[in-house]
Amino acid sequence: MSGTVHLLVGPEAGRGRAGSVHASVVATLRAEGIEVVEITGPDADASSCAAREAVADGAERLVVLGGDGLVHLALQAVAASNTVLGIVPAGTGNDFVRGLPDFAADAATAARACLGAAVPLDAIHDGRVWVASVATAGFSGDVNARANTLRFPRGPSRYTVATMWELPGLTLRDVTLIVDGKTHHHEAALLAVANTGWFGGGMQICPDADPTDGLLDVTVVADVGRIELLRFFRSVFSGRHLAHPKVHTHRGREVRIECDGLRMWGDGEPLDTAPTTLRAVPGAIRLAGVAPTPTVNPP
Repeated sequence: MSGTVHLLVGPEAGRGRAGSVHASVVATLRAEGIEVVEITGPDADASSCAAREAVADGAERLVVLGGDGLVHLALQAVAASNTVLGIVPAGTGNDFVRGLPDFAADAATAARACLGAAVPLDAIHDGRVWVASVATAGFSGDVNARANTLRFPRGPSRYTVATMWELPGLTLRDVTLIVDGKTHHHEAALLAVANTGWFGGGMQICPDADPTDGLLDVTVVADVGRIELLRFFRSVFSGRHLAHPKVHTHRGREVRIECDGLRMWGDGEPLDTAPTTLRAVPGAIRLAGVAPTPTVNPP
């Protein structure tokens, strides 16, 4: 590599964790002989513009120090480009990196890993916005919106508190899914369309999702009441919820979601409302710090 890294920092990620390890990450990169170009803006819009400009100018690597929100922001710049993305996880949920093989949680180790070889990963695209991990709607989206307003508690437990706040307002939505041309109807409490398996601070909503297979995994929780949904969330952290009779799964390259006015979220950030179409884009992300998928030689 050229020896230059563009660094984007989310000082609010993890309620201050990114800011606390910023200096050590920069020192680690410089100790490896890397020139660090800081491009963090005073707000998200400025940081987004800086990231896009860096990629347009040919940045070889963009390293983000933060959580899923900052990964989402950076993805809008690097997706389908030649710029390699590196991630030093320092957010509330860190759901995107949670399921990736050999991904380091330690900041210094992760920073060094950002200088390694890039592995192509899929991304989700709705025609306008890129999503790294999970696009979701329904109750899970309501919880996401509530969690974003909470300043306490810190960490993934914010999602637990937000769940309890939103549970009394649970509403089933009449949703039509068209997965690779096949139509499915659900009275959905929530739905998730996943590139990787985790969302909501550690919940394995689509535990079989593989960001290298060119497919989207869909999980729908349908026809449940408040108490049953609460019990459901106890099992989703381990992925055991897939055995529940009211959980439905689908898989395909393209997912059309039809439900007028249904609010969509991706990587914890707002997307357009339904109706919308989500597509898997193979190799849209070039990510450093993750183990490559083993090559299987034919017999």
